[in-house]
Amino acid sequence: MASLSTNSLSFRAPSIQSSRFSQVLRKPSSFQAISFGSFQSLKSLRLQISCAAKPETVQKVSDIVKEQLALSADTALTAESKFSALGADSLDTVEIVMALEEKFNISVEETDAQNITTIQEAADLIEDLVQKKPAA
Repeated sequence: MASLSTNSLSFRAPSIQSSRFSQVLRKPSSFQAISFGSFQSLKSLRLQISCAAKPETVQKVSDIVKEQLALSADTALTAESKFSALGADSLDTVEIVMALEEKFNISVEETDAQNITTIQEAADLIEDLVQKKPAA
């Protein structure tokens, strides 16, 4: 059996010490909502699920960023590398996006392009756009 109130969540099962388990879960939590079957609390929960791009895509984006920013071949880039930390200004970012569009044969909307700040974000967007692209 499970019960839910706005600030506590408790479970009762014969196979565990319910008082100890409930005591831990009665403390205020960061849950905004939780759902059991057809029951859902009145507060809303926003979940964001994202999948990381393939390592090959991240590497291709890294190579393009190095080329566009004239970085040396031995410059270490990670998926979390921010364009601004690499010295890119807004024009550089536009040129990176244009190079990515050409390399992957995609079209990036301006609003999406403005939200790209890291190599990972660019790679994730590319994979999303490639997946949505109709087969030729």
